[in-house]
Amino acid sequence: MKGNAVIGQSGGPTSVINSSLAGVIHQVRASGLADNLYGMNFGIKGLMEERLIDLGRQPAHVIDGLRTTPSSALGSSRHKVSDPDFPRILEVLRKYDIRFFFLIGGNDTMDTIHRVEKYCREHHYELHGIGIPKTVDNDLFGTDHTPGFASAGRSNMLSVRQSGWLFRDMQRVDQFVIYQTIGRDAGWLAAATAMAKTNEDDAPHLIYMPERVFDADKFLVDAQECIKKYGWVSVVCGEGLKYADGSPVSASLTKDNFHNTEFGAMGGASVGLNLHKMMSKVTGLRGEFQITESLIMCAMDRALKQDLQEAFDCGKQAVDLADNGESGFMVTIDRIGNSPYKIRFGKAALGDVAVRAKPMPDSYINAAGNFVTPECLEYLRPLLGEVPEYVTLEKSFVQKPLAKQGASV
Repeated sequence: MKGNAVIGQSGGPTSVINSSLAGVIHQVRASGLADNLYGMNFGIKGLMEERLIDLGRQPAHVIDGLRTTPSSALGSSRHKVSDPDFPRILEVLRKYDIRFFFLIGGNDTMDTIHRVEKYCREHHYELHGIGIPKTVDNDLFGTDHTPGFASAGRSNMLSVRQSGWLFRDMQRVDQFVIYQTIGRDAGWLAAATAMAKTNEDDAPHLIYMPERVFDADKFLVDAQECIKKYGWVSVVCGEGLKYADGSPVSASLTKDNFHNTEFGAMGGASVGLNLHKMMSKVTGLRGEFQITESLIMCAMDRALKQDLQEAFDCGKQAVDLADNGESGFMVTIDRIGNSPYKIRFGKAALGDVAVRAKPMPDSYINAAGNFVTPECLEYLRPLLGEVPEYVTLEKSFVQKPLAKQGASV
């Protein structure tokens, strides 16, 4: 079946999402899958508004340049598709003879493809819908990891490692630092910062992930024990921490278009800031609160070559699935080796991905709920790359000279 193809980008970007876009463009051209390839300007909303970019007219250097360009080149959207949208979507698909429908995104994006494809099938319009995974949260069901997670994880790891050196040396000024990561329901990014720790006293000392109920009293005890032991404490927290009653530690009440709680700056509240307030109130100590928020989604200077390549290959694989007559699937990355690291590409049903998430396994979180396990580090190590080595001065203090006889002390 010929016809035209369309691709869009949804949700928050990653530093490698444009590499997936480049992979799709490359493979559509190489395979001859479609007569034309269009790009949705600002996601599914742009499709409904007929804001379609002719990707076939893009110069070769622009397509190649996408592989190392941050953010979402097509423009993104967080529009939640509702029932009144589907007739308009089908109208545009028919008008432009679009038979291949690609979207790069997370759970909500996969739900959009699933529902659009289902609607078209029910209305006897042949459409092949394929999803390409993307999320820094790494919480997509069916895939070992998502393109974008490794680079975002490394970015957080580097920030925590370097701030650890800073706060170790500034402990006479600030005795604690709270570092907040993205992760509404999953603690993968918070866990990734554990790779920064090469010695017992290195940052981070404590990591709190949304998979475990947050106990404020236990946190304060843990943090103060670290201060007694090291002179300071580095705490990493996922933005989605919740108390036993289900209320967010951030105290955020703001919801997005998909009825998800908005954390961090977007929600007008912050778990990290609240942890900072707890520490300051109980201990009387001075400390700092750090949050990267969306910065890791556009940090091309910290993007990993392996992550960029896997993102590109996921885009190519999506086109290959469509070329083989497949529809209703998301491309997956299956890990088949750790030493050496080796993967292969597979597929997961969009219906499964749309309604299921991938939290961190219990075996990846320690019994105290305040750090990761060696099993988690084994999972992370091939993805995040080498940890930079820094040096520490040996504590060879000069002996105090004896006071001279008769001299004032």
